[in-house]
Amino acid sequence: MTLAALFLAAAVLPAAQEGAARAERAVQSAGSPESHIEAGLKEFKRRRFARAQEHFEQALQANPDDAAANFYLGYTIYKIAEPKRPFHPDKQRAAELFAKAYSLDPTFKPAWHR
Repeated sequence: MTLAALFLAAAVLPAAQEGAARAERAVQSAGSPESHIEAGLKEFKRRRFARAQEHFEQALQANPDDAAANFYLGYTIYKIAEPKRPFHPDKQRAAELFAKAYSLDPTFKPAWHR
């Protein structure tokens, strides 16, 4: 392999990977609430809370009465707001989402290892 080919491969590979990631996000944005929850959990586990929040919000938009979407969105919002002052409005929003999740399904148990 020539030096030029190595440089070309080094330049093209990251762009191709980013393109594949963008395509995956586009497919997931049109997916079911469950696919958004799965994607959100993957991002949450990687501590990419902003991306996880996007997926959980999309799941909630698709089905506002989904206890899992409410719970995971609430927990993600809480994790983002955690270092902020004790009575931050996002912490109140998280509490409201937790309450809604358990009003929709009192037996709901988060499943972090899906």
